[in-house]
Amino acid sequence: MKMTQKVLGPYDMANQNQHFGGWTQSTGGEIVMAFPVEGWQSSAAVTVRQTDAHTVAGSVHGPSQAWDQAMSVLSLDFDGSGYAEVGERDPIMGALQREHSYLRPVLFHSPYEAACAFVIAHRLRIEQGRAIRARMAQEHGESFDVDGTIVHAFPAPQRLLEITSVQGINDEKVARLHGIAAAALDGRLDRARLREMPVDEAVADVRKLRGIGEFFAVAIVMRGAGLLDAAPNDDITRSGIERFYGTDDVTRVTEGWRPYRMWCSVLVHASERGARG
Repeated sequence: MKMTQKVLGPYDMANQNQHFGGWTQSTGGEIVMAFPVEGWQSSAAVTVRQTDAHTVAGSVHGPSQAWDQAMSVLSLDFDGSGYAEVGERDPIMGALQREHSYLRPVLFHSPYEAACAFVIAHRLRIEQGRAIRARMAQEHGESFDVDGTIVHAFPAPQRLLEITSVQGINDEKVARLHGIAAAALDGRLDRARLREMPVDEAVADVRKLRGIGEFFAVAIVMRGAGLLDAAPNDDITRSGIERFYGTDDVTRVTEGWRPYRMWCSVLVHASERGARG
């Protein structure tokens, strides 16, 4: 089915993909995603392209609610019409916005997939973690033919519970993945649920999962559920704020970024990582 979405605020999909790789792309700059749809009754493939500055369009191969999930992945489910105003108030942030073409966070397909990704990749190189997830998708996930391109979704929670071994990870990680799958089926990792909870409560709840510490819990809430106005306090963001603003008072600086603190922190994070090479 064909779908369209109005884009509120500045947005450049080509720039987004340049900073956040890993999407499957067909010709013409179209993004193709495949993922288990929250509710876990099926998976879907979604294509998305930007048709003009204020519109994205695409198609859904699967249930229609997959489109809303894809829009969340791209941070297009939030109203970004006031994003540029933050840069008008804060010239440093304004410069970062223009440098990065008003970059927005690109999220995991769901908090469930975020949690699985972090557990799989723990103590592995990024490339190794991605390869394991891709292999799991090919072997155990649903596949879709999108205009001649075959894409694979990561295994849905109920399928993940049936997997007893995964090449490249140990039995403890498999047990942790089973705990994540069970939590997803119980609704504990639903994006809407985590977004509605106070951030500290959401992080504390995610930390109850086997093998999930503070760092991973914050990442699952921030990059899995996707928040608009939360201020990360990771080392890279703190270092970037000190470099750009000449202060280590993260709270004072980020207060000026409301109500887009998460989006602004992504700009700082991206610039700091670029500076570090």
